[in-house]
Amino acid sequence: MLILSHWQPPGIIRKAPKWLLDPLGPLSIKPAYALKIIPWMLKFWRASWQDRYENAISAQSSLMDLSKEALERQIRAVNGEALMRREGQLQLYEGEAEFKASLPGWKTRMEHGVTCELLESPAEIAKIQPGIDPRFTHAGYTPEWMNTTDPEAWTHHLYQHFIDQGGCYESASIHQLTAEDDNVSLQLEGGSVTSGKQYQARRVVVAAGAWSKALAASLGDNIPLETERGYNTTLPSGGFKLNTHVTFSNHGFVVSKIGDQIRVGGAVELGGLQLKPNYQRAQVLLDKAARFLPGLGKEEGKQWMGFRPSMPDSLPVVSYAGATDKVIYAFGHGHLGLTQSAGTAELVCALVNGDKPAIPVAPFSAKRFRS
Repeated sequence: MLILSHWQPPGIIRKAPKWLLDPLGPLSIKPAYALKIIPWMLKFWRASWQDRYENAISAQSSLMDLSKEALERQIRAVNGEALMRREGQLQLYEGEAEFKASLPGWKTRMEHGVTCELLESPAEIAKIQPGIDPRFTHAGYTPEWMNTTDPEAWTHHLYQHFIDQGGCYESASIHQLTAEDDNVSLQLEGGSVTSGKQYQARRVVVAAGAWSKALAASLGDNIPLETERGYNTTLPSGGFKLNTHVTFSNHGFVVSKIGDQIRVGGAVELGGLQLKPNYQRAQVLLDKAARFLPGLGKEEGKQWMGFRPSMPDSLPVVSYAGATDKVIYAFGHGHLGLTQSAGTAELVCALVNGDKPAIPVAPFSAKRFRS
């Protein structure tokens, strides 16, 4: 489980120009997309100010706490422990200066109840994860960090449990929602109807990730949801013994286990949903990982690119639509989608049923960016 990891601290915007000068660096904006994303970047900059940052930490912390408890409830409910990996997470730093710069973030984690261990030598690091290049002299370790053994396998497990409990699944391409007096009408792509069936529901949950913005817009909500394109490479098993989830935060990528394979992934490319992938970014991450973990083989890897739905303040949208309580939004979790999914599901259930949510949802309102 990711813990308090993807927030923009005060002053982070000052780092962005340096990152953007490197087209294959941790942050990249496609030239064809640069003008379109300016409004989102301005909101991102405003969210990094101290007043907004502190409020975001409080809201994110409450959702993380709920999600941690909700995930344990979910694991028990679906008999899913075999699909969990409780091996912690190691965040690495090159030199004392880089480590000291990270300490305010570790202090914040600890203040919010996250168990952390600060390591100040390669020898201490090697006790947790051998085989790391000694250029990484310091680290922070979060022993309670959880990963699923495989996100796809976990999702299929949840799906099968849903079906076994009497759930029904249908696939259709929806491009517009219309709130009516007694229900919500779902308009299929191209104005057609699948098998002569018109889709209507008393309640609709929009949890379409990066594609949620257009559906919200059809209801009149202009939500500043952007798409972070993330890249990874999955390597065959047997190339490196990985004991824990390893994060190279100042290089913008992680190395983790997926089943018995190893995945190298990360970076942020702001380029929307339509532009072609640039798989050279995946190769750059893999080349770095091979240097930082000298025993890691990089042959026969499978490259992939996916979309992270991200809000400028790094908080998701979990709320009613602006014009109707028949539609509930649940999207925009950025790097924390799987991490916060169980907690978000419990909040959505409360909103659907008209109950009081377990935590305040005002910070996650769809209306919070209205001027």
